[in-house]
Amino acid sequence: MAGNDRGQFYLVEGSALPEVFIRVTQARELLDTGRAQTVAEAAEMVGISRSAYYKYKNAVMPFQNVAGGHIVTFQIMLRHQMGILSEVLAVFADTGANILTINQGIPTNGAAPVTITADLTALDTSAETFLTMLSAIDGVIKAAIAAG
Repeated sequence: MAGNDRGQFYLVEGSALPEVFIRVTQARELLDTGRAQTVAEAAEMVGISRSAYYKYKNAVMPFQNVAGGHIVTFQIMLRHQMGILSEVLAVFADTGANILTINQGIPTNGAAPVTITADLTALDTSAETFLTMLSAIDGVIKAAIAAG
């Protein structure tokens, strides 16, 4: 297969990969999140050479399984009242939901639409219970799962 694999992609379980591939993705995460300021620093932190990082940095990346049911978009209608959005966000934080995006519309007729997309991988309850918790907040008019 000399040279014919260029441009093809393979989905491989992490335990089957050489350790250097995993460490390259860890180094990239350190750089992306600002926990390492330079490639040299990131490479040293994960135990690889800079040349290994540069060799594989564009070829190896973690698979984000958006279809795995952990990324969920909620549509929530809130009463136009101070502090309601804070209470909603506290439920996300207290249950381990990681907010990815928030979009709030301008309030009209005393209510504001909010769309929140979150990663529920670390959620410490079921999605249904989580939705019930959101709906129970005084000031939440309606909460529903829009996608996920």
